[in-house]
Amino acid sequence: MGAFRKVLLHRTVVVNLTNGASISGVLYRDPGNLIVLKNATYFEQGTEPAGLDGDTVIDRAQVLFVQAP
Repeated sequence: MGAFRKVLLHRTVVVNLTNGASISGVLYRDPGNLIVLKNATYFEQGTEPAGLDGDTVIDRAQVLFVQAP
């Protein structure tokens, strides 16, 4: 596990997606080409934030950048 992953694991992050949407949640796992968030919320311009049930799995190919507020 790289230093980036060690620092952010179990912290709240905002994952900005290539389609312009973003998802905030607790970075739970980071296995290979996936990012797994818990307690996630989906944000898209023009819509209300939506809570996401269960674990949220994001393919890294869809990630533009990650923020750690």
